[in-house]
Amino acid sequence: MGHSRADNLTAANAQEIRSREIRKVTLIGSAVDLLLGIAKIFGGVISSSQALIADGIHSLSDLATDVIVLYAMKHSVREADEEHPYGHGRIETLATVVLGISLLGVAVGIALDAIDRLFNTERLLNPGMLALLIAIISVLSKEAIYHYSMTIARKFRSNLLKANAWHSRSDSISSIIVVIGVLGSMAGLNYLDAIAAVGVAFMIAKIGWDLSLHSLRELIDTGLEPERVEAIRGSILAVDGVQSLHVLRTRRMGSDALVDVHIQVNPRLSVSEGHHISETVRARVIKEIDEVADVMVHIDPEDDEVVAKSMHLPLRQVILNKLKVEASAIQGMMTIRDEDITLHYLDGKINIDLVLPFTLLENEPVEARKRIATQFEDVADRIEDVESIQVSYH
Repeated sequence: MGHSRADNLTAANAQEIRSREIRKVTLIGSAVDLLLGIAKIFGGVISSSQALIADGIHSLSDLATDVIVLYAMKHSVREADEEHPYGHGRIETLATVVLGISLLGVAVGIALDAIDRLFNTERLLNPGMLALLIAIISVLSKEAIYHYSMTIARKFRSNLLKANAWHSRSDSISSIIVVIGVLGSMAGLNYLDAIAAVGVAFMIAKIGWDLSLHSLRELIDTGLEPERVEAIRGSILAVDGVQSLHVLRTRRMGSDALVDVHIQVNPRLSVSEGHHISETVRARVIKEIDEVADVMVHIDPEDDEVVAKSMHLPLRQVILNKLKVEASAIQGMMTIRDEDITLHYLDGKINIDLVLPFTLLENEPVEARKRIATQFEDVADRIEDVESIQVSYH
């Protein structure tokens, strides 16, 4: 369905506000990630904590993801153009895939180094109080960033920012693991620090895998979750005039969702009423289902999900030409305007509604009605694909 200029302006303003807020929270998180990453790596080197060094790399990977988020947000909000008629929302999705794959690489590197230290005990480190203090500060600061980022992500339905928020929380959780590892090493169990580093690596790998898998599913147009599809179905069926629906398809486009649906309406409705029902469906779904940005509605007069029974039938002009030839001898036929002839393509046949001038009935209305109706019944039998001809008068 089409968009008005006002709709486009409103959407553009909403995108600008969304982009600005996400950029703000990401920049704040970037500053925290940079400071923490440097502090952890230097602190880990000084205090001999491999887990803290690994956690510092994790924090710097957060910084890298922040950069990806900023880049994606800058370009994904660009307006649709000739080459990208659906917009640039998938840039955000692609950026998330890159983010996830990079995290998997970081995790493998950390895990391999930590495992090597476990098998070569002379390389095990003995962290001290500085490592413990830095890890505690990391837990508190990253948890704060998580809650801030998640609030904005939920407000603006940004899956990429949600992923980045969870990335921050994973840093907080990995710092808790570091705290445990450092405390264990300080108690004389120096292998716990390396084990903690392996734990951090597995956590990073899990996040990277989840991010990549979710975004790859979006890139191949995987539909929305079943409960969201059911919510959309219920919203559509609640519109007055919608008898049923089929071919309900959904897909994600960055933070938004797009919907295609076929709705069945009374086959005798006018084109304008059917269009009005479809516009009402579109507006209702967009209003009631947060993530839905657009709905393409196809109007059906009958259920054609399995077989389109009327696809083989000829178009209007072919039928009108046949009708005028076969009914040329009927009184008043040659005075009928094309707009007074309505064709209904239903169940593999054509039903015709004719509106004749009332003047044809002035002298003998009852007898004339019967005679004209019988004549048109004979015409319907002679025209292939026509099931019936109904006559009314004005």
